[in-house]
Amino acid sequence: QVQLVESGGGLVQAGGSLRLSCAASGSILAIPTMGWYRQAPGKQRELVATITNGGDTNYADSVKGRFTISRDNAKNTVYLQMNSLKPEDTAVYYCSMNVFTGWGPPRLHWGQGTQVTVSS
Repeated sequence: QVQLVESGGGLVQAGGSLRLSCAASGSILAIPTMGWYRQAPGKQRELVATITNGGDTNYADSVKGRFTISRDNAKNTVYLQMNSLKPEDTAVYYCSMNVFTGWGPPRLHWGQGTQVTVSS
C-alpha cells in the first residue's frame, strides 16, 4: 500500500514564502510523475505544477516565476517552493503521484492536503 504524507503548510503574509513537502512510502518501484494541485473554497481543484522523473516541469500560468517544483527520487519526495505568495494562493494544497508498484499499471495517489493561507 502506498501512502503520501504532506507537510509544510501554514499562515504567511503576502510576499512571503513557504515550502511544501510530500513523501511517499510503501512498495514503490517508480514514480513517473509527481505533482501539486490546490483547491480554494468554492472552487474546483486545479493543477499547480508537475514534474517527471526526468525533471521536466509544467506550471500553471498563475504560479510561473513564483513557484518551483522539485523532487528527490531517492526519497520518493516532491517539494513545492512558493515565493512571492499572494492572497489568491490561499487553498488546500494536495500532492499527487503516479506510482508504479509492479502490480498492474501505475496508479494515482493523493496526499491528505495541507492548508496554505496567505494574509494581505
